[in-house]
Amino acid sequence: MPELTVASAAEYDKILHRKMTPAIAAKYLREGRIVLRTFGDVLREVYPSPDILSRLTDFFADSSSSRASAQRKVRNWIEDKHPPQSRGDVFKIAFALGLDEASLNHLLGMCGDYGIQYRDGRELVFAWHLRHGMSYSEASEFYASLPPWQDAEPAKNVTSQITQQLQFLSLQAVTQEQLRAMYISNLSKFGKMHLRAYFYFDKFFNILINPSDGGPVREETYSAETVMDVYLSMHMPSGKNFGSYTLIQKLIKKNWPNATSLKNIRNRKEDVSRKLLLLLYVVTENEGMVEDKYDFFDDALTLEQRVEDHWYSINAMLNDCGMTPLDPRNAFDWLILYAVSTTDEDAPMSDRLAEVIKYMFDDEGA
Repeated sequence: MPELTVASAAEYDKILHRKMTPAIAAKYLREGRIVLRTFGDVLREVYPSPDILSRLTDFFADSSSSRASAQRKVRNWIEDKHPPQSRGDVFKIAFALGLDEASLNHLLGMCGDYGIQYRDGRELVFAWHLRHGMSYSEASEFYASLPPWQDAEPAKNVTSQITQQLQFLSLQAVTQEQLRAMYISNLSKFGKMHLRAYFYFDKFFNILINPSDGGPVREETYSAETVMDVYLSMHMPSGKNFGSYTLIQKLIKKNWPNATSLKNIRNRKEDVSRKLLLLLYVVTENEGMVEDKYDFFDDALTLEQRVEDHWYSINAMLNDCGMTPLDPRNAFDWLILYAVSTTDEDAPMSDRLAEVIKYMFDDEGA
């Protein structure tokens, strides 16, 4: 079993050993029996000291007209009433509490799909100042002194790892002047869109639109609409009305892909979501991601070994994309782990996932 906290290990164990049918798995989630990890949990984990409320309030009140409103906002974060809505606030939290980059990444992952985006010039600069124990105001002043960078349209065929290169170069900068030189010499490489995530998306998506051989796409067999209908809809209700849904249903449905988002991602108008990458992994069963296709149904492997291999394959992909690793206390990740824990070679992982979703959103079936 991967190294997990007690609560996460308990969820992992339930997935592997409870032998839940899709209907039972759906009921387990719908009834809220999963021990969800929250932003407040992670915030208290990375900063366990009792002065967290006062320290954050002091920081945010500096730029607020009302200390009471700053305290109310911070209290809502800590008590999970309303987590931060902007990445900028999460960066401020990290500076206020003196966190390291790993903790900042952890917090960012609770509010969105990605950790620090080192191709974003602002995030790279602020991460550097955090790493060197400098203040938020010092980071702000330094960034304001730099020339602006253009968010150029990213290339569609990306195989390089520019984000990792920029992160490495920033690690070599010891002084602000070295950081300035590094920043200016790499202006053309900055951008907000995540390149490695698109690389994986493109690989997976080409398999689905050209299913005959999985090779380079010359003529698309399926449209984005067909891919959505055939592979990715998975009984998920359409529409944006979340009013009658439970918290777990909302978390699973939130940002579910549609044909429009698939087209926008292909045209580099929209970033690749973590949820979409995980869905594509399950739908393609990770086909085409490694040169020597791995047989997850090798009779010599136990269920635990197969799931653990999926665990490390998925996390390697997520880490490469700058995304947070799988978390059994995340409702959607729980579903992904349930999907890959099948022992039946004739029952695709995607069918297992779709069945749970069907029961979760079908009042009569669950």
